[in-house]
Amino acid sequence: MVDAAPLTHARCDGSMIVEMRTYKIKPGLRESFLEIFVSKSVPEHRRLGMHIAGPYRSLEDPDVFFFMRGFPHLSSREPLKAAFYEGSLWKEELEPLLMPMIEKYEVVLVNDAEYPLGW
Repeated sequence: MVDAAPLTHARCDGSMIVEMRTYKIKPGLRESFLEIFVSKSVPEHRRLGMHIAGPYRSLEDPDVFFFMRGFPHLSSREPLKAAFYEGSLWKEELEPLLMPMIEKYEVVLVNDAEYPLGW
């Protein structure tokens, strides 16, 4: 079971496992997507214990944005993601709204130990 309490510290060394997520949204829908993402998805991620940095809008492509999602350690990543994606907010509300707006997305998984983000 995932502890729903917000994280106050990452690992004892301060580092975290970070997903660097880039999304290309269908033309003209980025602001609509981000309005829902910021108002509904980000608070739920934080409530479940994940850290979110961003979103950051691309200056070069009006349909692209980037955000980072942090986990205290690698073994917490899958349970925390499952808590979000198997939850009623995602399944009943966000998935049907957001997924049709996405053209593609990419995820790069990193450890921020060398250059900590200071969540």
